[in-house]
Parts: sequence; C-alpha cells; structure tokens
Amino acid sequence: MTEQVTEPSSSGSSEIHHDHRDVTGGWLRPTVFGMMDGLVSNFALIVGFSGGHASSTTVSLAGLAGLVAGAGSMATGEYVSVQSQNESTKAELAVERHELEHNAKAELHELAQSFVARGVEPELARKVAEQLSRDPEQALLIHAQEELGIDPTQLPSPMTAAISSLLSFSFGALLPVLPYLLGANTVLISLIVAVAGLFIAGALTSRFTVRGWAFSGSRQLVLGAFAAAITYGAGLLFHVSVS
Repeated sequence: MTEQVTEPSSSGSSEIHHDHRDVTGGWLRPTVFGMMDGLVSNFALIVGFSGGHASSTTVSLAGLAGLVAGAGSMATGEYVSVQSQNESTKAELAVERHELEHNAKAELHELAQSFVARGVEPELARKVAEQLSRDPEQALLIHAQEELGIDPTQLPSPMTAAISSLLSFSFGALLPVLPYLLGANTVLISLIVAVAGLFIAGALTSRFTVRGWAFSGSRQLVLGAFAAAITYGAGLLFHVSVS
C-alpha cells in the first residue's frame, strides 16, 4: 500500500506531494513469502518423486507429508524466532529502564547528544531531552527508539506470526499436490498450477520492491523452475520408486 501526502498548493487547492511504497508490508509480506516457500518446496518435492517414477498415490502422500512437515516447521520456527526476539528486546528494555532509574543524568546527556548528532543545537537538544525525560515511560520509549531502534509498543505477536506462516505455507504447498488429490496421474497438471502460482506469487512481491510485476513474476518462476528441475534430475538419477 502506498501512502499519499496531500498539501495545499499556492492556489489553495490540494495536490499530491509524494507517495511511498509499503516498506513493511504488514502481514501481506510474510504471507506472500510463506506461500511462495510452500509452493516452491512442495512442487520441487512432487517433481522429484515424479522423476523417480513413483505412483500417483505415492506422489500424493509425499506432497501431503511435505505440506504438513513444512507448515509445522515454518510455524514453530516463526514462533520461536519472534518470541526469542521479543524476549531479547524486553531484556534490553529492562537494562535501559534500570539505567534511567539509577543513572538519569548520564542517560539525559546521552539523549541530548543523539539530538545534537542530528543537527540540533546543544542548548536546544538538552532542553528537549529534559522535557522528554519528565515522563519515565515516555523517556524509556524515546531511548529505546534512539538506542535500540525499536518501538516497545509495537512488538510482533509470536502466535500471529506462527499462524500466518502455517496457513500461508499450507496454501502454497497445497497447490501442486491438489491435482493429484483430485485424480490426476501425471505431473503435467501440477506443473501448470505451480507455474501459475509461482508467477502470481512473484508478481505480488513487486508490491515491496521497485521491480515491475512482470519482472518479479518471471524471476520467481525461473527460480522455482530451477529448484524443481534439480529435484526432478535427482529423482531420475536415483530412480527412486517406492510404489
């Protein structure tokens, strides 16, 4: 999503000054990349089994196993990663809170110097730092933003991250195995579905970059096809058939 800033012109009317890309992407970004991860990994897995001349039943089982295992791995990984990051952040906030309580003058000077480094005059910087430091919670927030680069009020939710990864990966991983579940006995239909999914997922990433949708979609399609080709080659090489 882009942000448009409107300012009044000299004639009194409003005009668009500039806009920005959505650099954080909210939850759309991890959802898109989670779906892409599931699609690429499970498509490659299915193609690898197909290259080993496995039966459609075996390919279906492999695809479902890859979906469940991958989604579980992504969900637990995201939960532990976000939770660990939050715990680390809270530990640093505790240190900062202790310093503000027991070493207030040094922290005040440190905050003022951070403003000076940004071009504020020393006297004004100190006055601003003193005013911001009157409220302990506000002071902690400012120091966290200045020194740690974080907003303590906007810590991500581990559970939300886990569920988002679980669902997005599952959706992506389901696409290439779905034709087999509906009765397909060749990899051709899965190939068509996966190619379309790869291009669409790649095109969606253009929302977060300066690249156009056609380039982003084509790039993801080529990379996904490359991963599938490697596993297909491995299947042919080892000729693994467990039917």
